[in-house]
Amino acid sequence: MVSIKQDTAQLVPHLFRSEFRKITTHICHLYGRGILLEMPTGAVLQERLDMVLLTIYLLFTEGYYSETKEELIREDLCFEAMRLAYLLTEQAPTNSPKVRALLALFCFQASRFPARRNKNGEWLLYDQQDASLWDQGLIARGVEWLHKASVGEEFSFYHLEAAIAYWYTRPEDTKEKWAAIVGLYDQLVELKASPVVALNRIFAVYKLRGAKEAIQLADQLQLKDNPYYYMLLGELYSNLDKEYSQECFRKAYQLVNTEADRRFVEKRL
Repeated sequence: MVSIKQDTAQLVPHLFRSEFRKITTHICHLYGRGILLEMPTGAVLQERLDMVLLTIYLLFTEGYYSETKEELIREDLCFEAMRLAYLLTEQAPTNSPKVRALLALFCFQASRFPARRNKNGEWLLYDQQDASLWDQGLIARGVEWLHKASVGEEFSFYHLEAAIAYWYTRPEDTKEKWAAIVGLYDQLVELKASPVVALNRIFAVYKLRGAKEAIQLADQLQLKDNPYYYMLLGELYSNLDKEYSQECFRKAYQLVNTEADRRFVEKRL
């Protein structure tokens, strides 16, 4: 299942077009007045670091599945987010476990970029991807950063998402793999409940326990305005009720916002 991020995507254009200009302008004014920026400490540092990490996370997310341009993946945004996260690990005050976990997440996700599109630039479902195209070097770096993120007592949703992304870089389709992913999503729901998390968890439940149990969970969500909800339902019903599966894909087609999504749904109709 493709990572779904409808609940954050609309924040990105405003954040990186408007706010970045404001921040740059303010910094220039400060330097012009001879005021130097200093590294905050203590609780102030943690509060600001959390906002910086969220900003970098949203930047990567927009690149991972772009909704602001007619491109499936914007690798330039993703690798810029990775660069910024790496810079934070080079400074002692910001080299924290959650920063390392975020960088691990990015490495795991970026490792599958070559396999997420077909030759026509259309996106492929996870089960359709050619695992031989996954970047083993990036996966190894992700494992290293995830190990470093486990040092200390700090724990964040970045840790959970990185662990989930790690299991998605394991090509074997086993009960152990999907049980681990479902367990991680169960924890993530407690820290960061959202339609994104709920839908991706349902996909993992489908892989572990089958379509019928996954459908029961999906019916509880009732995300009537979410195209990815209907895409998921269409897939879940594909071998159980062809007519209803097609109805779900038709509803998804009416709600999609990008050309990539439209092409994907058209192939299901």
